[in-house]
Amino acid sequence: MNLEALKFPIGSCKTDKNPSKETLLRSINDIETFPEKLKATLSNCTKTQLNWRYRPNGWTLKQVVHHCADSHLNSIIRFKLALTETTPSIRPYFEQRWAELPDGKDDDISDSLALITILHKKWVRLLKNLSEEQLQLEFIHPEHGKVFNLAETIGIYAWHCNHHLAHIKLGLEAKGKYD
Repeated sequence: MNLEALKFPIGSCKTDKNPSKETLLRSINDIETFPEKLKATLSNCTKTQLNWRYRPNGWTLKQVVHHCADSHLNSIIRFKLALTETTPSIRPYFEQRWAELPDGKDDDISDSLALITILHKKWVRLLKNLSEEQLQLEFIHPEHGKVFNLAETIGIYAWHCNHHLAHIKLGLEAKGKYD
């Protein structure tokens, strides 16, 4: 498998500012089922396996899990900002640097899995109750220099869940090949 396929195993993220109702429901379902899929994929992982990388110079599997907790926590805050302010400018963060912090390199992923589980439950409750008007509310992402609406952002995070789940599966299949 080439480096690009390892980096984007499900392809790059394609955004859609006006997804169909079916696409939106499928995306919300992907976000809702992510915690269980993640736990099932990692259920028998050893400490050694959690330290495997999914590609050369990529994150370890544990860093991917910790990243998902951090990223999705930031996402729900972005949703709430867009729902309560007029086109707010969100605060980007340095994902690479966060992944190198002690909690991002911790071999114990149980706290991040618990956070992802409860966070997704809360997040999905919010997503399932957004009106058509609320789905069109926007925030500015200064790092990308773009305005995103909430409908589009749901699709982005559904992709994010599946993207990183695929990374973890690749890392397990690679059996330490990229360490």
